[in-house]
Amino acid sequence: MTGAPNTYDAEPIPAAAWDEVQRLLSSGDLFRYTAKEDAPVALLEREFADLLGAKYALSVASCSAALFLSIKALDLKPGARILIPAFTFAAVPSSVVHAECVPVLVEVGENYRIDMADFKAKLDGTIDAVLISHMRGHTSDMDAIMELAETAGVPVIEDAAHSLGTTWAGRNIGTIGRVGCFSFQSYKLINAGEGGILITDDPDLIARAVIMSGAYEHNWKKHPVLQDHFARWQNKLPLYNTRLGNLSAAIIRPQLAEVVRRVRDGRRNHDHVATALNGSPWMAVPDPLGPELRAPDSIQFNLVGMTDDQVHAFVAAAAEQEVSVQVFGLSSDNARAFWNWEFLGPQPDLPQTRRMLMRACDVRLPARLSLDDCDYTANALLAAANRIMGSQNTKAVA
Repeated sequence: MTGAPNTYDAEPIPAAAWDEVQRLLSSGDLFRYTAKEDAPVALLEREFADLLGAKYALSVASCSAALFLSIKALDLKPGARILIPAFTFAAVPSSVVHAECVPVLVEVGENYRIDMADFKAKLDGTIDAVLISHMRGHTSDMDAIMELAETAGVPVIEDAAHSLGTTWAGRNIGTIGRVGCFSFQSYKLINAGEGGILITDDPDLIARAVIMSGAYEHNWKKHPVLQDHFARWQNKLPLYNTRLGNLSAAIIRPQLAEVVRRVRDGRRNHDHVATALNGSPWMAVPDPLGPELRAPDSIQFNLVGMTDDQVHAFVAAAAEQEVSVQVFGLSSDNARAFWNWEFLGPQPDLPQTRRMLMRACDVRLPARLSLDDCDYTANALLAAANRIMGSQNTKAVA
């Protein structure tokens, strides 16, 4: 190739979506509850649940809405304290605040996973739930987390916005906790611009979530859950109206068949670039945990031995080669740096997470990139590091 790859564009929408979109636009049948049965949103829920191996699914407006509804469906009261990792996107603590609960931030290590000692220390008698954010698809020790949470008697919500297709010891991420939440925002594995979905095996939880999502009057009858679970909650829960529309579902459904390929190609691209970057003394890509098989569409790595000025110079040098690098802790007002979450009010400092964020880099590697594209990206990053720090036996990718 002659130039930098285009990492800006999201995955294209499959041609199979166009006929259904046209049909919906012609009919005006965009509301999920208009049809008596088999509306596109209902079909999406059935197909997504089958894909992940869950009993129930509920499509909503965003992953943030899915997290919010999960908290409300667990019947967590205002003021409930919810453990979340300090390395996540601002929408996660925002969802907790939206549900009138209190986020309690847990330290995250240089490998982007939860520090289990801090997690165990903070999972005390004041904690009402755990919300595990698999940030950028990096899975924390789910065996230890689930064991500790079960011992403490608190439910676990999985924020799997970045983890569709990732497995832990052979189990799909999003099916390990009480409820799992996924995103269909454009830069996720499935692209609908916006949208989200939650999955669970708990019929009472899904019934509560369905009603609160906006299934007013008897629209809940169009969901395949035992009807007595719905009848128990009708008119007893508020309607937050976070529904997904049929147009979005029509765009999402044909992409479900693309998940296996996108996971395969994304993992190939990530591992190819990771091997190259780990050959540099200035960059380190953390190893996955043993049971984890990721589905990445980006790569994260830590800069080693650089000052703040050198980090900024590295980012500028990569940009000159049209490779965009985001350093979570040094990018202005970054929504993934916990100290920018001023809406939470004063928080204890988290020095381990802060150190990691000051050197943790993020580069997009969409699954649609070729290995030549990946080589360009890797070589640009290696060249940028060598230019700033000096070459020490690093080799460009052939």
